[in-house]
Order: sequence, then C-alpha cells, then structure tokens
Amino acid sequence: MTKNQKPSQTKTSIKRPTADLYIIHGWSYTVEPWKETLALMKGKGINVKMLNVPGLTDPSNNVFTIDDYVKWANKNIPDGAIALGHSNGGRILLNLCEKKPNKLKTLILLDSAGIYEPSLKKKIVGLLAKIGKPFKKIPIVEKIFHRITGTTDYSTAPENMKQTLVNMLESDKDLKFSNITVPTLILWGKKDTTTPPRQGTMLYEKLPNADLKFFKNWTHAPYISNPNELAKVLINIVERIKK
Repeated sequence: MTKNQKPSQTKTSIKRPTADLYIIHGWSYTVEPWKETLALMKGKGINVKMLNVPGLTDPSNNVFTIDDYVKWANKNIPDGAIALGHSNGGRILLNLCEKKPNKLKTLILLDSAGIYEPSLKKKIVGLLAKIGKPFKKIPIVEKIFHRITGTTDYSTAPENMKQTLVNMLESDKDLKFSNITVPTLILWGKKDTTTPPRQGTMLYEKLPNADLKFFKNWTHAPYISNPNELAKVLINIVERIKK
C-alpha cells in the first residue's frame, strides 16, 4: 500500500436524527391536545416528531413491559437525538438512557413518571390487577375506588393496557438513576397533582447530570394549560442545544 492509498472500508448505515426533537407522549390515546404547542414550534422552524406509543396512540392488543417500550424507543429514536418524554413517556426514556447511556444528546423530562413511591394509588392498582374479573362484575364499586384513589388511567384502559400500566408502575422499583448520565433538563409544573413537584426534585437529586426548572402555573399537562409558554421554552432549549 502506498502512502496515499486508503485501506478499504466497510460502509455502515448510521441512522441520524431527522427531527430536531423527538417526543414520547404520556398515558393518552390521542395527541390532539399537543396540537397547539407543536404548531407553534413548527412555526419557529423546529422540526418535531411525535412518536405513537404502542397500545396507546398506536393501537395494540398486546401487554407491554418496560423492556418492550425501551426496544421500541431505541428503534424509533436515532442515536444523538434530543428527546422529550412526558409522564409515562419520561419513564420510557429514563429506562432507555439507563440501558444505553450514550443514546441521546439531551434528555428532556416533562412532568415525568419514573419515581417509585409506595402509595395508596399504586397499591390499589396492584390490588385491582390481582382481583381481576370478580371485581369487574361490580362496576359501581370499581368506579368508586378509581374516584377515591385517582386511578382513572387504570379504570379507562383496555384489559391489555391495565396490565401494561401495572408493569410500568412496578418497573420504577428497578430504575438505576446513577446509570443515566446523559445531560437532562427537567421541566415541572408546580400545579401538577399527578406527578407532584416533589418527584421533580427527587429526579434532580438522583440524576448525575440534570438541571431542574419549575413553572408556577403549569399543570401535569402544560401543553393543555400553558401551550404557548411550553412551546417557547422548548424552542429556546432546542435552539440552544443545536448551536
């Protein structure tokens, strides 16, 4: 081989980000409430890809585990991307980044799930899953339990997604936050009653490379309560990271 000759190289296909921001939504069967925020971001030149979550906005009869969702997210989000997870979507991305620390360029957590706190709600969800069909024969009793405990995600879910939700809540016990080293931005609403602000603080304390910002008037779903402000915050974040 002469000095100017180059060794033969095997071409490999590298999947690069085609969007400025990838979003995994929370426990919802529609992304329609995100419409205003996404339109505002698009108007400022931000290319956003909202992923349809299997069993939720991508209908399926399967029961999913957190590992199933991690494999799905890894397949649909390119290496080096900026990704945002809201609520259960945050849980999925946290688990993805635990298993693949170098997967993302930046992780954004919006009122994220993932913190395990033994609570009446989780105990009731687990109890309902164990009791199963006999309990379902008394719908008024089930309805009262859901109203008291706030477990409406469970009560309105199809049968396969009820077990999926139980799997998601249980997975929080095993999440190893110290392995999640990706730069992380935590955005949290002070009016969030679903994943309360203390959980945002707990995430910040557990993650090695995180920043936390609270927003006074945001609820658990700021794309509904404060779509303009959320869009502005996300536009600023994406533009800053891209520089």
